[in-house]
Amino acid sequence: MFVLSVDLRIKPENAENFIAKALENAAHSRKEPGCKQFDVLVDPKDRTRAMLYEVYLGEKAFEAHQQSAHFKKYIAEAVPLLASRERHVWERAES
Repeated sequence: MFVLSVDLRIKPENAENFIAKALENAAHSRKEPGCKQFDVLVDPKDRTRAMLYEVYLGEKAFEAHQQSAHFKKYIAEAVPLLASRERHVWERAES
């Protein structure tokens, strides 16, 4: 498994536009064979704070995701609407 969370701060004037673009990207991403989960989460008290939670079968599946047309469109159109973007890669703790 390859798990990624992305903490986002959206420029206030772009909040709704960004969320729409993120949801479009998520819908396309969930159709990828290597994508197990892709959620767009928003702070209910502050719509300028959001998080992406993504789960892929492995790092190769995530790399394939980054080559997709919808991801490249998201990077070009949605990322400029952000004030900040911080990515975190996670792995499952083994017992």
